Amino acid sequence: MGTSLGPRVTRHWKVYPDPKALSRAFARHLLRSAREAVRARGRFTWVLAGGRTPRSVYRHLAHRYREEFPWPATELFFGDERCVPPEEPTSNYGMAREALLAHVAVRASRVHRLEGELRPPRRAAERYARIIGPVPASSPRARPRFDLVLLGVGPDGHTASLFPSSSALRERRRTVVAVRRPTEPPFVPRLTMTLPALSSSRELCFLVSGPEKAAVVASVLSSPPPGDPALPASLLKSAGPVHWFLDRAAAKGIPPRLADPPSRVED
Repeated sequence: MGTSLGPRVTRHWKVYPDPKALSRAFARHLLRSAREAVRARGRFTWVLAGGRTPRSVYRHLAHRYREEFPWPATELFFGDERCVPPEEPTSNYGMAREALLAHVAVRASRVHRLEGELRPPRRAAERYARIIGPVPASSPRARPRFDLVLLGVGPDGHTASLFPSSSALRERRRTVVAVRRPTEPPFVPRLTMTLPALSSSRELCFLVSGPEKAAVVASVLSSPPPGDPALPASLLKSAGPVHWFLDRAAAKGIPPRLADPPSRVED
């Protein structure tokens, strides 16, 4: 089910019975998107997310789709990263490497990690921005930089490392910036793609599970365009659809007025 939010912003959501079914369903969706991209353009460009729910997806991909997925034609990026070495337990890249990258035939030259260990963090942001390239012109003919961007959402409405009411939400020229999470000590900076960079995608997917996310999911899906800076996840657009993949617990607060009862897909 979904609701249209105006030009270039259409949210669709599906609800699955539990986190395991959610991970399996999204992995299948990802496989379809990758195959379509490779057939159409010879390559699949995917922005990965960190967190518990994506980890389950990555492990499923490494186990179930190790041979079927077009890994040699896949190029991987990261939407955000903590400013820590890749060996640290909190590193998004480190998690993805352990759960997925070490087990599949993706080419090392096509895995672009944010160098969280570099100092100052601004240097890492600038280096990654050069890899991504400039923000595409805001034109209907502009070709998106990525095929699929995967994101989560925090209970406070943040996505990637774009936090509520952060000055980074106003960034329109840079594709990657260094930020600080308001609730963390000042010595723990982060790196994040900006709204223009994340929105330069053919498809944007939110993957959300757990009852602690129910209130924010309902708020974001209820937010009218152009979105609310207090809910950064509501500000994301894409050149194509914005998909929300939810488990039943995360979807329980969606107001009935938004759509018919959401579909539940049994795995």
